[in-house]
Amino acid sequence: QVQLVESGGGLVQAGASLRLSCAASRRTFSTYTMGWFRQAPGKEREFVAAVRWSGDSTYYADSVKGRFTISGDDAKNTVYLQMNSLKPEDTAVYYCAASPWGGGPSVIQTYKYWGQGTQVTVSS
Repeated sequence: QVQLVESGGGLVQAGASLRLSCAASRRTFSTYTMGWFRQAPGKEREFVAAVRWSGDSTYYADSVKGRFTISGDDAKNTVYLQMNSLKPEDTAVYYCAASPWGGGPSVIQTYKYWGQGTQVTVSS
């Protein structure tokens, strides 16, 4: 069992930056895929970014590529999502997720463990 706790959300203006954190209850970096998803009101949850520690590979949705960066701190069992040049359309609840097995990194069903989410609101 893995518990995930997100933090770092907030209200910012367009063009600003935020860094989200996801603290895991146990070490996941060596074998897990860690992902970030988001869900805006009235919309389905969508993939944002993911990292496979085994191959040190990262994946991004086209909508955030070049603006968001996923990274991790092994010693702290924490995954980060650095979000730059934020846009109003980035407004959503952001969820951290962990997968102990293979599967498409952008596929929701790949992930077994989910955090409770953190709200990000970007004003224009």
